[in-house]
Amino acid sequence: MKIPFTSPLAADALAGKLSGTTNVVPLLLQRPPRQQIATPSAILYCEANFGHIDGKTANGLVRFSERYRIVAVIDSATTGLDAGAVLDGTPNGIPIYRDLDDALDSLQAEPDTFIYGMAPATGKLSAHERTVVLTAIQFGMNIVNGLHEFLNDDPVFLAASKAANVRIVDIRKPRPQNDLRLFTGRVNSVPCPRIAVLGTDCAIGKRTTASILTRALNQRGIKAVMVSTGQTGLIQGGRYGVALDAVPSQFCCGELEAAIIEASKSENPDIIVIEGQGALSHPAFCTSAFILRGSVPDSVILQHAPGRKHRCDFEDMAMPSPESEIELIQSFTDTKVIGLTINHENLTDDAVSDAITAYESQLGIPVTDALSRPSQNLVQMVLSAHPQLAGKLTVNMQ
Repeated sequence: MKIPFTSPLAADALAGKLSGTTNVVPLLLQRPPRQQIATPSAILYCEANFGHIDGKTANGLVRFSERYRIVAVIDSATTGLDAGAVLDGTPNGIPIYRDLDDALDSLQAEPDTFIYGMAPATGKLSAHERTVVLTAIQFGMNIVNGLHEFLNDDPVFLAASKAANVRIVDIRKPRPQNDLRLFTGRVNSVPCPRIAVLGTDCAIGKRTTASILTRALNQRGIKAVMVSTGQTGLIQGGRYGVALDAVPSQFCCGELEAAIIEASKSENPDIIVIEGQGALSHPAFCTSAFILRGSVPDSVILQHAPGRKHRCDFEDMAMPSPESEIELIQSFTDTKVIGLTINHENLTDDAVSDAITAYESQLGIPVTDALSRPSQNLVQMVLSAHPQLAGKLTVNMQ
């Protein structure tokens, strides 16, 4: 294990002598600000959850990140394996380590950033996780926290981060209430189409599909901008968006509307893709309703997991059918579901193909799997509903 250098101040902290602070781990001497680099390196903490539903933040960052260069994952359940192989069956060179000590002993350089990569139902750090994060601070790592618990409001973390001269970023923390924006209706004046990617459950792949669709459109010459609505998309590098589930309900529609208008004015895109949250039919979440109201989407792509038997974290709630969710969405607001995307969890490749064929027949709309099928299927889904975009193509779709 690498032992961080500690100062007399840290020794006082160990002895409980730091005035006004208790239970503080050893603190570093003040150090000059870290030199800015284009892409900071990051380690993902995802203990016992990598590749699973509650590890969705780490899963998403391993698949794609503009803001951070992911160098390792911490998960004792998959130690020694390759993160890409665990997640999608394709190695990507990101190793998985047993714990933070193991990672720091093995990596050639200490990462710039420690990212808490899970989304537990409690929304808070456990006692053990608090120790792990404080240890990362000792080693001079900036902290990215996507939980509902704001570490900058915790005096222990605040004191530790100041002593180590590192930053704690609470992704979900909304702007001050006096700065929050109400819905105005100006989103209806945005000149380009808006597509919302919704789902039949939470943690079902909405962000992944929205991200793949956005990149696929841009690769073919159609300028697309994604508006993030959750912590993972923002950590990945989303320039526009808001973590909706941390915003007071009165301002959710307005904050999302403002983010869409900002994206439109700044980027002048051909299309805007809005990441979904939860499910409109799910009684535990209201975010899909805010997304439909705040974005006023021209069309919707629905994500569904045919192999999922019950709602995530709710074993007594059966999954809805795509038909019932589509009916609910289209009766809730003036929009049209233009396609269905499949989450292939618990399915073989043949089962995915069978599901695509069956749903296309039942629903009369295009169906694909964003991860296991060509991305051009997603692009064609959009072009079929918005043919005016075909003139923007610079890459042949054949």
